[in-house]
Amino acid sequence: MVGRGELTDAAWERIEPLLPGIDGRGRPWRDHRQVINGVLWRLRTGAPWRDLPERYGPWQTAYERFARWEADGTWARLLEQVQVRDDSVGAVEWTVSVDSTINRAHQHAAGARKKGPTAGDELENPARASAGQALGRSRGGVTTKIHLACDGRGLPLAVVVTPGNVNDSTVFDTIMDELRVPRGGAGRPRRRPDAVIADKAYSSRAIRRVLRRRGIRAVIPERADQKANRLRRGKAGGRPPAFDRELYKARNVVERCFNRLKQFRAIATRFDKLAARYKAGVHLAALILWLREPAQDPLSDRT
Repeated sequence: MVGRGELTDAAWERIEPLLPGIDGRGRPWRDHRQVINGVLWRLRTGAPWRDLPERYGPWQTAYERFARWEADGTWARLLEQVQVRDDSVGAVEWTVSVDSTINRAHQHAAGARKKGPTAGDELENPARASAGQALGRSRGGVTTKIHLACDGRGLPLAVVVTPGNVNDSTVFDTIMDELRVPRGGAGRPRRRPDAVIADKAYSSRAIRRVLRRRGIRAVIPERADQKANRLRRGKAGGRPPAFDRELYKARNVVERCFNRLKQFRAIATRFDKLAARYKAGVHLAALILWLREPAQDPLSDRT
């Protein structure tokens, strides 16, 4: 019987072929499904690894495999493969919403080594030098920010983790660079959505210029100060940017996506010392959201 929050038989059937093989050298590996269910239990409850229930095996095994698969990119590849599968049958809705959310860092998240660049610091902007382990101090205390791009169904397509005091607009190029879904067959990965929906935090000429250059429709409202400055300049201020109010109503899918991700308590509150481990947890939680989406039959729309 499948326990609460564990992989269902249907979900297991989808990811089992994608998992690393178990070779015959050394001691046999503990069952992948049992270990993943243990990792999910910890992600869902936010409990310390040492409190992992015995039914999931030794806590050291669950932690080591979680860390191993974070280091070799297995969690990110699993998420990518389910995205590829859905995109190949036309299930991915390429009206993409972009936003961020701030999560409080627990005191256990502090204390990681800060010497030199770290694997978890994947920023491609000037904030990288001081990012450390993606911990920043803001009005909420020590926080980490998750930047997310999700499709029209509210399923995560790209994830970037930064300190909580990093401005959203400075990470926009990074989240767009992370947005890539490989083709099921031949061809380049898809990197260009039909439209990008974002709130006023992303309203800047630079962002609009980037989207326009890539042929992506921008659905971003103009900030009040920008509008006032444009009107003050008269004809020199130029035309107001195009804005589709009806399409902007779809932006709530990214807010709903954050709400679903934060049902995993180890995402809503950061306990991991390393930013790479925390991001791996976000990838796993995002993978579960994709697996919960009913699989679409590629022949279902044919007559």
